[in-house]
Amino acid sequence: MFESIIDYLESIHPVQAALYATLFTWFLTALGSSLVFLFKNMSRAALDGMLGFTGGVMVAASFWSLLAPAIAMSSGEGFVKVLPSVVGFLAGSLFLFGLDKVLPHVHINFKEAEGIKSPWQRTTLLVLAITLHNIPEGLAVGVLFGGVAAGVPEASIAGATILAIGIGLQNFPEGIAVSMPLRRMGMSRSRSFLYGQASALVEPIAGVVGALAVSFFTPVLPYALAFAAGAMLFVVVEEVIPETQQDRNTDIASLGFMGGFVVMMSLDVALG
Repeated sequence: MFESIIDYLESIHPVQAALYATLFTWFLTALGSSLVFLFKNMSRAALDGMLGFTGGVMVAASFWSLLAPAIAMSSGEGFVKVLPSVVGFLAGSLFLFGLDKVLPHVHINFKEAEGIKSPWQRTTLLVLAITLHNIPEGLAVGVLFGGVAAGVPEASIAGATILAIGIGLQNFPEGIAVSMPLRRMGMSRSRSFLYGQASALVEPIAGVVGALAVSFFTPVLPYALAFAAGAMLFVVVEEVIPETQQDRNTDIASLGFMGGFVVMMSLDVALG
């Protein structure tokens, strides 16, 4: 089945393939959010384990799917070869740092709002927090497909598809992480679902933008890959991991992290 998917994606334009791949990652977010129609609540331990899994996938994807190809496709030797990845990585981290300081949002525990002060409801701020996570994820998939469009040897449809699958897997618990707290607050099932799936709508947008940018300006690809990696790791270190340390489920979250890392690493190495 995987080979059939690759054959189909290779038969269409890579930017179109980027759109389909990121629509898939959005769909899995919506699928996770749809569990709100079956359950009103989920144990904090289960949620922390799934968030840990999310962090593990993002860390593994940052290296295996983004930083390693970025370094491989850079010319030169020694520090010259790694320089584009360093610049892109720091730029991605600073970009998310800036968004985190400016964009109003609140985390799953609802304890404290971040960013500039806003009159928006805390439900909206929670959706914005997850949306913040999804920008680098969509961008990461898009720039890989953009590399294919530009004819870069190190970029492949298979690699981009594997990254989309991995991100889609960790988007499933993200959808739950938005919808379940909203449902607990008394919001209706349908509205909780709509808010949850809406948090990932930014991924197809970021994916297409990333693919178009790289396909028109090939030299930016290693920088763009490292940019996405830096942004994703900033999210993991600044938000995902601290979120799993709020209660007494740190061991469960750690095991989830290890599981997510192994799953993403295995997908990338075995199928890529």
